[in-house]
Amino acid sequence: MTLPQLSRRKALTFAASAAFAASARSAVRPAYSGSSYDNAIVIDAQGGIGDTRTLGQDFADVRSSGLTALSMTVGDVGNAPNRLESIINDVSQTDDWFQKYGDTIVPVRRPRDLIDAKRSRRTGLILNVQDTAALEGDVTRISLLKSLGIRIVQLTYNKRNLCGDGCLEPGNAGLSDFGHQVVNELNQQRLLIDLSHGGARTISEAARASKVPVAVTHTGCRALVDNQRNLADWQMREIADRGGVVGIYFIAYLRSGIGQPALNARREDLIRHIEHAANVCGEDHVGLGTDNVVPALVIDAEALAAQKQRYEERVREGVATAGEGPDVFNYVMEYNTPRRFYTLANDLAAAGWPARRIDKLIGGNFARLFSDVWEP
Repeated sequence: MTLPQLSRRKALTFAASAAFAASARSAVRPAYSGSSYDNAIVIDAQGGIGDTRTLGQDFADVRSSGLTALSMTVGDVGNAPNRLESIINDVSQTDDWFQKYGDTIVPVRRPRDLIDAKRSRRTGLILNVQDTAALEGDVTRISLLKSLGIRIVQLTYNKRNLCGDGCLEPGNAGLSDFGHQVVNELNQQRLLIDLSHGGARTISEAARASKVPVAVTHTGCRALVDNQRNLADWQMREIADRGGVVGIYFIAYLRSGIGQPALNARREDLIRHIEHAANVCGEDHVGLGTDNVVPALVIDAEALAAQKQRYEERVREGVATAGEGPDVFNYVMEYNTPRRFYTLANDLAAAGWPARRIDKLIGGNFARLFSDVWEP
């Protein structure tokens, strides 16, 4: 049976697990092979292309990364004017990218687009927004976001908006009446709800209000590091029990939290969070959302100055969380490469993870979730 003849769900499952059939015949081999990675569905549920000044090289890195799909944020966050305009401007830019770099990237708006991206050896771009401030109280704008190609909608950033409280709001007031309307409309429009950056009550109430599974695309485990952006075990279980997926990020919050010094994360931090999340949620409900750009980060004087400026801006805006600092970067040192998922897969294989479980983590679980939520 050829791939185009498979059903949508079976095709995604086939592509995500094809490598396991070969590796199972050679159980003594400890590494996760390159052919296994090449055959897997590989999804970064929260990432970016890179620096717009070096797009040619950045897209070359995307091409070499092995990513089947990458979810990228469009628009600005926060309660400020012109948020909808910023989304439209960014979508226009990505449309230009599809024209110029069509040999490398392709839009993903339906589950079968993942299969098309895999077959054509291109990386699918999934557009997301990380705030609903652009709705400005108008739930009908959700259909506009959908028409622009956005397929993942995060309810809140770190602070309060009209939908509910973010993770830095001390009141922890939860999901508003308008937030319930937004959740219902997102379900109707078949867009995936992302609860990253939400306050504890907002996450719980939105997960229970949604009629379909939801995601937290980029987070860590609060049982390991007490950071406002990390989820408690009961929160992860609430997402998983409803069929959702929790994505683990590759940033300092894996190591630094409240009352701790801000330090860059390391390999052992990431693997510890991944294994804890898998134990709490089950292997079918954990994925990866790096919160990184694809190219390797070069830490030079220019990068240090830019990070210091960005950190100071976040402090002024009141959105900086514990674990951030003027010289702390969103990366994990040992995975500072475009092929970070392949390097991680090999490290997990060496730690005893079977290829079947690795395939789920690096993309299979998010592929299944997209299939459950999006229009076919």
